[in-house]
Amino acid sequence: MTALPADYSERVYAGVLGKIIGVYLGRPFEGWSNEAIEKRLGEIDYYVHDKLNVPLIVTDDDISGTFTFIRALEDYGCDPNISPRQIGQTWLNYLIENRTILWWGGLGNSTEHTAFMRLAAGIEAPHSGSMAMNGQVVAEQIGAQIFIDGWAMVAPGDPERAADLARRAGSVSHDGEAVYGAQVLAAMEAAAFTESDTNKLLDIGVRQIPHDSVLYRMIGDIRGWHAKHGDDWRATFAAIKANYGYDKYGGNCHMVPNHGLIVHALLHGDDDFGKALMIVNTSGWDTDCNSGNLGCLLGIQHGLAGIDAGPDWRGPVSDICYLPSADSGGGVSDAATQATRIIRMGHALAGSDYEAPKEGARYHFAYAGSVQGFTGRKCVVQNRHNASGERALAIHFDRTESGDSVCATTATFVDSLDTAKYFERRGYGLMTSPMLSPGQTVHAAVELAKNADEPVETAICLRVFDAEDKLVTLRNPATAVGPGDRETLSWTIPDLGGFPIAAVGVEVVSAPAGGTLYLNRLDWDGAPEVTLGRIPGSMWHRAWVNGVDQYSPRYQESFRLVHNRGTGLLLHGARDWTDYRVRADVTPHLVRRAGIACRVQGMKRYYALVLADAGKAQLVRELDGTTVLAECDFNVELYRTYRLELAVVGSSIAGSIDGEAVLHAEDDALPSGGVALLVDEGRTATQSVTISAA
Repeated sequence: MTALPADYSERVYAGVLGKIIGVYLGRPFEGWSNEAIEKRLGEIDYYVHDKLNVPLIVTDDDISGTFTFIRALEDYGCDPNISPRQIGQTWLNYLIENRTILWWGGLGNSTEHTAFMRLAAGIEAPHSGSMAMNGQVVAEQIGAQIFIDGWAMVAPGDPERAADLARRAGSVSHDGEAVYGAQVLAAMEAAAFTESDTNKLLDIGVRQIPHDSVLYRMIGDIRGWHAKHGDDWRATFAAIKANYGYDKYGGNCHMVPNHGLIVHALLHGDDDFGKALMIVNTSGWDTDCNSGNLGCLLGIQHGLAGIDAGPDWRGPVSDICYLPSADSGGGVSDAATQATRIIRMGHALAGSDYEAPKEGARYHFAYAGSVQGFTGRKCVVQNRHNASGERALAIHFDRTESGDSVCATTATFVDSLDTAKYFERRGYGLMTSPMLSPGQTVHAAVELAKNADEPVETAICLRVFDAEDKLVTLRNPATAVGPGDRETLSWTIPDLGGFPIAAVGVEVVSAPAGGTLYLNRLDWDGAPEVTLGRIPGSMWHRAWVNGVDQYSPRYQESFRLVHNRGTGLLLHGARDWTDYRVRADVTPHLVRRAGIACRVQGMKRYYALVLADAGKAQLVRELDGTTVLAECDFNVELYRTYRLELAVVGSSIAGSIDGEAVLHAEDDALPSGGVALLVDEGRTATQSVTISAA
């Protein structure tokens, strides 16, 4: 058992938050030169998105890759000896080619896309990212570093372990100097949990790499230039550009120059979060990557106090981050949620027990300043202590008239059709499913401040898309909450006609006077009770994550799926679904296999009931390969519609076809996950999918 730092949780949250802030700060001008940045924007000590007419909070590979690839650790039981092969399998599970996480620039152009193609062709990591396979230039681009922060934060105070995990993870796609950069940064971040001196962190970092490497020499040079030039960061930048600039290294975004800028800004930043990020962003090159890594390191090194010492970096972000992947319900997230996941893994690696905040509630507000994506309408939301001394979401409101309620909500899905279309045009679509579904029960623990004059009528509220893709507000019957009273509101979400839930929160329906309502926690449980298919509007089909070659609502069927090679999935639902049944009509056309899947945790982790062209009905488990759990002879007729049902309760998995139970198996490898329609090399069609309690 390894002792974790006493402030481990807060520093992880600060690291995650620093990563997100850094990426959002640098994203709008990624790839610009220093000269262009200073001429157009000046020094980057503010969020510049408004000047460039782009959103602040965006889908971005630096964020989604960082917090998706670390899932390998939890998916493989927090094994400290996790292998590059297993991390490569995690890539294949969560990535959907040309759609999620990576820059899909093509073979030999995008290092990560090149590695993905190697993995998909059966070339296992680390060979998939090696120089021997891909050449030195491709192998030494920046990607090994930009995704590495999670691997450091699970190893607090243990730089050697962090560097080793970084090597394993980085070698899936990179080699050489790229992996060295990942090791240096991971070691520094891990050491920053217990060491705040920047020069000592650099000493720890360079101990992890060969002394004859380019990075080792460059870091030494930059430290010398920093000592020579004092406060003149531009003079050090000029020396980096002259000796280690983009003109010295091939490819689109080489590790060496960009790693140099992180070291440069760290030294000249003088332990100041805002100043260091200003330097690394104003310098240019791969700004969002460099700024994100540096922001994470500084967040760990100096904690939340360091982030809060300057401008309001946190308020505009509200903790929000987007993680589109084949984990269908995980696309909309927040810094506290990702921090809690990493903290849990860190405890598991250390062999210590972990008690999640407020009994594991999704929205717990336990970290200082965290609002977990909540924003207010006609009210102000802040992280504050309630009367019992717990951190909670404080909702400050004025007197409300009848029909003029206030609410505080957080997103559970894409927040508008315009948002969805914007990200789709960018090439990083926000593919995700709603986290919350009809049939599930929402619980909200609220408390009215003692100094309130009178009780207030309070309810759980939802924001739901309608037939015109507009958001409407729904609420359950209100409950009177008196001054100083604590109440737990509960609402089982009714049938919504298949329209997706975009947000959840609490509403002050009626308040004779102003006051403060504390939301202490919010969560939900239970199985969905929902039927999904074609309805008016367009958000219904965006509620599915597209893992097939062709899926379009323009056909007469609700879901016409075409997949040319291998197995494709159209995914829906959340990782926390456990016991339920899924029913769907499936019409196989020219296809090798067609069916339905449950407890789906990505493209390579699920149970499925499939109809195979070999004349078999099968229950299969997809997990590090395909395992047939049960099968029987079944004459599959093309163009005929079959009614398939798959039920999971505990370790029991049961499949039915046209109302007749045909297959059963026992397996406990996958305890939870969403649903999917499955197609293997061909075309299949479905009109509706129903999920209900088993």
